[in-house]
Amino acid sequence: MGKTRRMYLRDKLSVHQIAKRTGLSRNTIRKWIRAPETKQPVYRIRATNP
Repeated sequence: MGKTRRMYLRDKLSVHQIAKRTGLSRNTIRKWIRAPETKQPVYRIRATNP
């Protein structure tokens, strides 16, 4: 997701060009570009059973 967003915003590639390079669907790439920036997932420490 980050690579496709970088190709679009920084490298100024079109959705079609990104699709050809990555092998992903144009619809998937559009969805990822429109999605808000995501944060790293927060994992909780699991309690151990005695």
